[in-house]
Amino acid sequence: MVIKEFPIIKFRWLFLAVSGVLIVSSIVALVIWGLHFGVEFTGGSLMNVNFEERVPTREEIISKLSDQDLGDIAIQNADEKNLILRFKAVDENKHQEILNKIKEIAPAQEEQFTSIGPVIGSELKQKAAWAIGLAIVGIMIYIAWAFRRVSKPVSSWQYGFIVSLVALLHDVIIPLGVFSALGHYMGIEINVAFIAAILTILGFSVHDSIVVFDRTRENLRRIFDKSFAEIVNTSLNQTLGRSLATSTTVLLTIAAIAVFGGPAVFDFALALFIGIAIGTYSSIFVAGPLLIEFQKISSNFNNLRRGKRRK
Repeated sequence: MVIKEFPIIKFRWLFLAVSGVLIVSSIVALVIWGLHFGVEFTGGSLMNVNFEERVPTREEIISKLSDQDLGDIAIQNADEKNLILRFKAVDENKHQEILNKIKEIAPAQEEQFTSIGPVIGSELKQKAAWAIGLAIVGIMIYIAWAFRRVSKPVSSWQYGFIVSLVALLHDVIIPLGVFSALGHYMGIEINVAFIAAILTILGFSVHDSIVVFDRTRENLRRIFDKSFAEIVNTSLNQTLGRSLATSTTVLLTIAAIAVFGGPAVFDFALALFIGIAIGTYSSIFVAGPLLIEFQKISSNFNNLRRGKRRK
């Protein structure tokens, strides 16, 4: 029985258009709203307080802390009994004074406290950008090296460039755009855990892309009666079931973490879920079509150059 292949390549412009819309929407969100950075990057203090009986109102807390010179105090509900307070960076003595004043309002227990100066926050932001950038460059170089013996019809650097392009456009920009919107409407922050999630997403997505490209390399060596586009489509269909099965099991696990893990890991799990879902889509429906378009551009360029030489 011959199983009919799904014509992924035939509808490649539809898949590329979906990616284009997501990328443009993400860039627009980033330009309009920016990113809602946490205290790790902006500097300041974060206090998570669990109240044993009643949860005081925002007005009660601000009134009680009005003499502490804390700047603008942001208060957010973590759950029914927890409040998260954000204010300017303070030392340990001031921290304890603030905590005692909150306890005067209602019995409470501190769950978390973080205080980071603005200089350290700026350094962390730069290091996070460097980490993502170096990861993408490293991926590009590695893929180009791994496929160095593949020269026809696509050279090794095109494999590397495509993988890095997919990683940049889909697995970084789109999650950033989603979190920009979530930060604007829901106050969700970009923190160190989010950067860890982005780096994890890059590795997972590249794994899927390597599987597709490696199968394409194998098929180029043994299939001679099909065009390059048909070989890529065959390779995608051969790896489609594995990619979807792997990603589905991972996404179900991450969904369980998001639902049952509590507020502390929700943002991290959400970033992973969005990124891995986008990364799976890009590995299957974008990387292969882009490979074909690069091959066409390269072929047209070579034909044009040979035509000029003949003249």
